[in-house]
Amino acid sequence: MSATKILLDEKDMPRQWYNLAADLPTPPLPPLGPDGKPITPDMLAPVFPMNLIEQEVSTERWIDIPEKILEMYALWRPSPLYRAKRLEAALGTPAHIYYKNEGVSPPGSHKPNTAVPQAYYNKEFGIERLTTETGAGQWGSALSFACSLVGLECKVYMVRISFDQKPFRRLMMETWGGKCVASPSNETQAGRAILAEMPDTPGSLGMAISEAVEAAVTDQSGKTRYALGSVLNHVMLHQTIIGLEAKKQLELAGEKKVDTIIGCAGGGSNFAGLSFPFIADKIHGAEIDIIPVEPSSCPTMTRAPFTYDFGDTAKMTPLLPMYTLGHDFVPPPIHAGGLRYHGMAPLVSQTIRDGLASPRAMHQLDCYEAAVLWAKTEGFISAPETSHAIAATIEEAKKAKEEGKEKVILFNWSGHGLMDLLGYDAYFNNKLTNYPLPEEDIRKSLASLEGLPKP
Repeated sequence: MSATKILLDEKDMPRQWYNLAADLPTPPLPPLGPDGKPITPDMLAPVFPMNLIEQEVSTERWIDIPEKILEMYALWRPSPLYRAKRLEAALGTPAHIYYKNEGVSPPGSHKPNTAVPQAYYNKEFGIERLTTETGAGQWGSALSFACSLVGLECKVYMVRISFDQKPFRRLMMETWGGKCVASPSNETQAGRAILAEMPDTPGSLGMAISEAVEAAVTDQSGKTRYALGSVLNHVMLHQTIIGLEAKKQLELAGEKKVDTIIGCAGGGSNFAGLSFPFIADKIHGAEIDIIPVEPSSCPTMTRAPFTYDFGDTAKMTPLLPMYTLGHDFVPPPIHAGGLRYHGMAPLVSQTIRDGLASPRAMHQLDCYEAAVLWAKTEGFISAPETSHAIAATIEEAKKAKEEGKEKVILFNWSGHGLMDLLGYDAYFNNKLTNYPLPEEDIRKSLASLEGLPKP
């Protein structure tokens, strides 16, 4: 019997993270301050500890993972690589479909891969509490978990529509000691201003980021910092442990090369975590199709411009070079809450600009259909975010069947859907519809970019 799970021993866990910034053909553009000039590390100091800022601006190819982080990683890492043999049989495809199961972490997603290092580095720097935002709740859960491991307070501003749709995510955070607040809230100046203008808003990640950053920088004690679950370079860095493990596991499975890498992308972290070590191979000549997948209702990579924009609604963050729908964008309340961010990570954006990644947008109903087929074949119930990667994987497997090619497809199964069953209930009862974002909505949200610097 051929192996279904390809496992690594704890001693085989990667000891370094991989930094794609060292190898990109085009060096990434710098973040800018309000004056349009490149920011300095000191300007980030009120928001992040200097040890993380050093990673954010680093162009070193390899960054050592501290032993204490490896010990915490060992709670769930190395994560298993699975061969999706039952899905292959159901599709009748000659493709070999593999998936990295990041749902085995205590919070049930890939997010602790960066939450644990961020909590650790903040603790080492003398910080006592962290603030953050969360969409569907996976990041908020992960940071609450990580803070409980190292002994930090944690406060999470959760996008209001997800706060209402996903109450069990909030309970997970509270179980680990985190405090969860629906955003926008009356606790911050940014939240109050938004509510005064839009009292019935479903919220957005941009709004929640504004509140979390404000809560951090206005703490007079100086003992609070902000933590981000996606988008920034150091977040992408920490997630590369996924792809580095997967490379070792594919070798153990006897695969000499991989043809296609797929990951869902909201801010970019789980896609980056799997793909960046393989993008390094592509830069050096390997023939690999690399596909980040997003919702058609939030088409950042596929329909938005590449330009400088703020990472949040209240314009408290630096200006980042990225594909963006505009910092005023309020996404439709689809169930893939983690894929509703208005921008895309600068490093992921640069891979698209350099032709190293080919983004794809998927409709909500196609994703749920794929997730149900997945559950009926592979057994696992997927997060709505993960279902986008599954839908694209099925498309690629069918294409391999049409072409009669035995391709190797690898995707990131980035989280389970056991807290997202209300979305499945809505799908089964025909309450969901596809919602390709109207061009008029994109034009309105892009108006917020007027007057900002251009790349």
